[in-house]
Order: sequence, then C-alpha cells, then structure tokens
Amino acid sequence: MLALLGGPARAQTRIGTVDMRKLFYDYYRTIEAQKALDAHAADLEKEHTKMAEDWKKLKQDYQNTLASANDQAISADERDNRKKLAEDKLKQLKKAEDNLADYERQANTTYTEQKNRIHDKVIDEIRAVLEAKARAGGYTLVLDVAALGSTGIPIVIYHNDKDNDLTQAILDELNAAAPREAPKTPQK
Repeated sequence: MLALLGGPARAQTRIGTVDMRKLFYDYYRTIEAQKALDAHAADLEKEHTKMAEDWKKLKQDYQNTLASANDQAISADERDNRKKLAEDKLKQLKKAEDNLADYERQANTTYTEQKNRIHDKVIDEIRAVLEAKARAGGYTLVLDVAALGSTGIPIVIYHNDKDNDLTQAILDELNAAAPREAPKTPQK
C-alpha cells in the first residue's frame, strides 16, 4: 500500500567511471600513431635542417660577396660588378628565407592536422567500445575521472574505483586486437 501511495517507482540510475587519459595513452593504436607521428616529425625536421643549412650557406656567400665588393684594392668597375652580384645573391637569400618560412608554416599545419585527425579517430574508437560496454552493463551515465575543470580542479571529486570503474575492462577490449610483438632474442 505504501509503495502505491509513494509514487511511481523510479528507475535505478547506475553511474560508471573511466579514466580517459589512461584509456587514450595505454591504447595500442595511440602508441602506434604516436610512433608514426614521431617519424613524420623527424622527416619534417630533416628537411627543415637541410633548408636552414642551405640558407646559412647562401647568407655566408652573400656576406663574402658583399665584403669583396667593398674591397678598395680592386678597380671601380670590378667593385660595381661584385655589387651587382651581391644584389643577386641577396635576392636568392631572401627567396630562400621566404621558402624556409613557408615550409615551417606548412609543416606545422600538416603535422597539427594529422595529429588532430589521429586523436579524433582514436577517441571515436574508445567511445564506441565505452558506449557498448556501458549499455551492456546497464549504466545510464559514465564520467571521466581524469577530467579537469577550467580551474585545474578535478571535475569528479570522489569516486569508488572498485565498484563502477570500467577503465580496465574497456582497455582490455581495446587492446585485444593489438598485434603481438615477436619475442626478443636474449643478448649475449
């Protein structure tokens, strides 16, 4: 009788927790993607270093030509020729400097876009597994215990890791498809 008078029975709310930081960084696809990004960054850096070295050589060549154009020991006609040559080298130097700046901008943009695409793809994969696991477990809400507010204070102040934490189960499912590493041969 009290149950009928007390109003309709409410559905049980079940709240789960996950550590998205752990899921993201311990997921094998994130690790593989980071290795690929690091290799791409190394290639970009090699090209940048080569371009910077070429620019330095052009700068040194321009300075040498300019210094020789101001040499009073040579004839006025030769100094004029060297000044024209120095002007041409200055144009080459400016063009190389512009190319280097353009390369830096393009490389940064490309790297950032690639990193964001990979990040978004990994997060989507994690969310798909998380949502399926939450539905199967009857959870109505799952909170990220690693999330921080704009002030740097954790959003979830207290949680019981043992009862409702889905992190390890989701991580195990995500990493189940990870390629197995070949056993390492012992070093002599």
